[in-house]
Amino acid sequence: MSTGNKKMKGIILSGGTATRLFPLTATTSKQLLPVYNKQMIFYPLNTLIKAGIKDILIIVTPEHSGQYLNLLGSTFKKHGINIYFEVQKIPRGLADAFILGEGFIGKDCATMILGDNIFEDDFSDAIKNFQSGGHVFAKKVSDPERFGVVKFDEAGRAVQIVEKPQEWISDYAVTGLYIYDNRVIEAAKGTQPSERGEIEITSLHNYYLEKGELKVSTFNGEWLDAGTFDTLLEAGKIVKEKKIYENFDPMIDKAIEEFNADLKALAKKRLL
Repeated sequence: MSTGNKKMKGIILSGGTATRLFPLTATTSKQLLPVYNKQMIFYPLNTLIKAGIKDILIIVTPEHSGQYLNLLGSTFKKHGINIYFEVQKIPRGLADAFILGEGFIGKDCATMILGDNIFEDDFSDAIKNFQSGGHVFAKKVSDPERFGVVKFDEAGRAVQIVEKPQEWISDYAVTGLYIYDNRVIEAAKGTQPSERGEIEITSLHNYYLEKGELKVSTFNGEWLDAGTFDTLLEAGKIVKEKKIYENFDPMIDKAIEEFNADLKALAKKRLL
């Protein structure tokens, strides 16, 4: 799959300490916790793989890197999907993923998805048809003050994006799926840290918005951000009730099945 003569790479950001989910995350990464019948990480992987992306970088914390390697190190290799890992020692904000992934992205475009975001919609066409600039996705929410929020004009064009606004500007939150051309690397490097000491993803949106090169699409399907006990539980219930677990690329289901079979065979050998 290509965008012009450039390939599309995929990035999943699975760093962070997830303190809101302690003690569950005292022993494993949040993105390795189950959401119904699969670990959370498989949902963002599905978004990228369904869009035809073959090269995926997963950004992880040092203490959980071995767990990711055990689960995903060779699971997809025979299916033509290359999974790479980069360790983020200190969380520096979402935009830092593009700096950490500079060598991986190279001259290509990149689709980044947050490891704890689960989408009901299929964004494959948007990812496959991307050419240049930036493309993000907004969803109407009841608590916009928790997110980066986008304001639209009467014609439905994005005119302003603000991180966790103090005053109401819109009910549309920018969700955790971002498509950018490779200029995003330099944009991230040039971003000044916010008051909380992080380089914010909103700064990257505004970099492209100011150039008139940011597309913002809205959608109506479920967007699940499984970052608290309640939202993790709710995500599992919605995935089951709406049968979102049936929306996986058949290759992913097959790879998981093979992984499970290998584990069972290994367990039997140990018992002998």
